[in-house]
Amino acid sequence: MSPTAPDDPIVLDFVRLRPTARIPSRQTTGATGYDLHACLDAPIEVGELPVRIPCGIAFAAPEGADVQVRPRSGLSARGVMAVLGTIDADYRGELMVTLYRLPGADPLTVNDGDRVAQLVIARAVPATWREVASLDDTARGAGGHGSTGLG
Repeated sequence: MSPTAPDDPIVLDFVRLRPTARIPSRQTTGATGYDLHACLDAPIEVGELPVRIPCGIAFAAPEGADVQVRPRSGLSARGVMAVLGTIDADYRGELMVTLYRLPGADPLTVNDGDRVAQLVIARAVPATWREVASLDDTARGAGGHGSTGLG
């Protein structure tokens, strides 16, 4: 696939690997994530060890697209985590979501059609790394995670 121009919509060609697979979709017009649905023959129990949940589709992202699997906030609030992942432009396998349950979280069974994660699509921008002797000063400086406040 050829790269897209900055103002062109990003087009993802896809194939259904199973007839019941759902196309990722946004739940509202303001949503940036496209919900990913499980495509299962039988329910899968999510435990503390990671399990891979098939989505029943494969797709081709054009060069220049940045496609990421991200957790759903509703599942995260219940202690069920989706592993963040990047889907490279040259990957053609089935879209899978890796889920696991945090210790102490209530059991979760994933059924066919359940929303398990979201797909966020953006443009990848080429970057050049330039080595310098030092970096400019900022008010934050070297303050790490949580240094700007927790709220």
